Amino acid sequence: MGETLNASAFQTLKVSESADRLNVQLDRPQVKNAIDQLMVDELHAVCAYLERTPKIMVLSGTPADPETGAKGVFASGADIAQLRERRRDDALAGINSGIFDRIAKLPMPVIAALDGFALGGGAELAYAADFRIGTPELRMGNPETGLGIMAAAGATWRLKELVGEPVAKEILLAGKVLKGEEALRVGLITELVEGPDLMAAASALADRIGTQDALAVRITKSVFHTPREAHPVIDTLAQGMLFESQAKFDRMQAFLDRKKK
Repeated sequence: MGETLNASAFQTLKVSESADRLNVQLDRPQVKNAIDQLMVDELHAVCAYLERTPKIMVLSGTPADPETGAKGVFASGADIAQLRERRRDDALAGINSGIFDRIAKLPMPVIAALDGFALGGGAELAYAADFRIGTPELRMGNPETGLGIMAAAGATWRLKELVGEPVAKEILLAGKVLKGEEALRVGLITELVEGPDLMAAASALADRIGTQDALAVRITKSVFHTPREAHPVIDTLAQGMLFESQAKFDRMQAFLDRKKK
């Protein structure tokens, strides 16, 4: 039996695990899942585990509750009470940018399931994912300049890569908040589903990834994010590794066997 994550060790996250994925739900609903230092620390613990035991991560927030009428929320941003007290040295430590960069560099893909607020640091956390699925109730943006600071945990460069400079500047400099439909239109999310279907859609995407060869997925993700000047050498070297994998022989033989039928 391989290593598993101790789900009971977390205070700000709900974690469940299966053979090929880890479901991580942000769990500070009383403050709309504001990202505080403890949540950052616990996300680092999750990353450390996934670096040792590569699996798909499905990252979500608090789901809507039809019985109480409570709306779903991914993350409303960094914890403003903590942010208010941080000074220059805290900014230079890159508290949020460090964990978001670590999430982006995880070996296997990360899927963000987004409902309700995904603002500020919550949006930057979502930008770090490989896939983003949203609902019509999604509200996504970076209001940091309205608080006298900037979006310094990835938005100034990831957002431009995701949606282009004009939309990125409208979000970062003018405080535009995108609704779900608009986030889909500009390509910030790749799928729009109703709230009750959000986790099923994320699970279906994880299933599709799970049918691929895990090593091929890991190496493709890594090569995808290498600088342009590393190509095509890095592609050739990576392909050379995969050409020697047993999965390549097994999967190609299975393909040929199916064609014969």
